[in-house]
Amino acid sequence: MATVLITGANRGLGLEFCRQYAQAGWQVLAACRQPQKAHDLQRLAGLSPNLQLHALDVSDLAQIDALAEQLSGQTLDLLINNAGVYGDNNSNGFGQMDYAAWASVLEINCQAPVKMAEAFLPQLQKSQQALIANVSSLMGSISDNTSGGSIMYRSSKAALNAAMKSLAIELGKQNIGVITLHPGWVKTDMGGPNALIEAEASVAGMRTVLADFYLAQSGSFVKYDGTQLPW
Repeated sequence: MATVLITGANRGLGLEFCRQYAQAGWQVLAACRQPQKAHDLQRLAGLSPNLQLHALDVSDLAQIDALAEQLSGQTLDLLINNAGVYGDNNSNGFGQMDYAAWASVLEINCQAPVKMAEAFLPQLQKSQQALIANVSSLMGSISDNTSGGSIMYRSSKAALNAAMKSLAIELGKQNIGVITLHPGWVKTDMGGPNALIEAEASVAGMRTVLADFYLAQSGSFVKYDGTQLPW
């Protein structure tokens, strides 16, 4: 049985990743800040004996290390860095930037995924075909930015894209793949009700991209439908 670890598993894309991988027969390690309050995730776990809940706040690097130690004997075939925050709002744009909030967005959206890769590297090394997948956004593409705004979120996802490109080069020597994904504009708490696609369709598309992944693709930036995206 293949094993996937998913961060931000309590809602939105993370919850849908858990649902689809559990239904596909994977062992699912679902991590979120407060599993005891994640009622939808708890209901899913009750229906899925191959789904385990784990408490993890990715902004707390010590918690990442602690969970990696707890799961030290585990083989990890797929790590999905899904947890993320937006941060920007009408009161903290350019001219009135909240630099502490910006630092927090960068920590969660960029530093935490790198730390997850570091901490869980021993588990990934046990797999015959390990892959690190990162849920990013087209808003992290510098060449695609024609509207400005959202400085915190855009910069954090651009930083994530750059960091994962470097990890792809480093980890390719160990036959561990790295891919960065754009899920599309999805109807989630972050995407809002006016978004274009449902989480089910986005995750199904991303799962197809991951299933078809081969090592020469490592370091690429890909839309949920398989389209290559500009940096």
